[in-house]
Amino acid sequence: MNNLVSIITPNFNSEKFITQTIKSVINQSYENWEMIIVDDLSTDSSINIINSFCKSDTRIKLHRLKCNSGAAVARNKAISLANGNFIAFLDSDDLWLPKKLEFQLNFMLSNNFALSYTSYEIINEEGDKTGKIINCKIKLDYKRMLYSNEIGCLTAMYNQDVLGKVYMPNIRKRQDYGLWLKILKVEKHAFGILEVLAQYRDRSQSISNNKVEMLKWNWNLYKNIEKLSYLQSSFYTMCNVINKLFK
Repeated sequence: MNNLVSIITPNFNSEKFITQTIKSVINQSYENWEMIIVDDLSTDSSINIINSFCKSDTRIKLHRLKCNSGAAVARNKAISLANGNFIAFLDSDDLWLPKKLEFQLNFMLSNNFALSYTSYEIINEEGDKTGKIINCKIKLDYKRMLYSNEIGCLTAMYNQDVLGKVYMPNIRKRQDYGLWLKILKVEKHAFGILEVLAQYRDRSQSISNNKVEMLKWNWNLYKNIEKLSYLQSSFYTMCNVINKLFK
C-alpha cells in the first residue's frame, strides 16, 4: 500500500497529553502518513513539545492559527493542508493502538469503502483503562445517524480520492457529527470495524461532558445545518438524550 493518510489533529493547551498522542501515531505499523497539527493559539508548552517532534520526524507538521477559533476551524485548516489519499482524525488527547491505520486502510481498500470507523475504549484522564468499550455499529446510513452520533471522531477515516476534501460545518461543537452526516448524504453507508483500535480520553472538564450544552448544539446541528423542521429537530434531540442514557 502506497496510500498516504493525512491525520487531522487540532491542538489547544494539550501539553499534558500531546506527547502520548503523537507517539501513538509514530508507533503505527503503517508508516505512510502525515500528521497535521493545527494549534488554536495555545498558551501552554504544547507548541514546544510539538516542535520537538517536528524536528525529529518530518511527517509531523505544525500550523498555528492567528486567533483562537475553535476545533472546527482548526480541523478544517488541517484538511485544507492535507496531501493524503485518506483523511483520518485524532484529537490531541486521544490515542491510537498500533495496528489502527493498517487494519482500517486494508478494510477500506479491500471493500472499496469511502467512510469507516472502529470500536474504541474509554480511558480516564490519567490514561488508565476504565473497562468501558464503545462497540461500533457494523453499518450506518444517514437516517440511522440522525438518531445519535455513532462514529467516534478518533476512529473515523474517509477516502479523499473518492469524496474529495469534505469539511466540517463551522460550528463550535458537534462539527464532527455534522461531517459524517454530510458524507452520508453522498455515500449510502459508512462501515465499522468491530475491533477496538483507539482510546478516547474521558476528561471531566471537557466540552463533551457538558450534557446541557451538547443538547443545545445537537439542536443547532439539526435545525440550522441539516435544515430539519422544528418537530424533527426536537425528535432527534430527544433520541440523542435517550441514546446517551443507555450507552
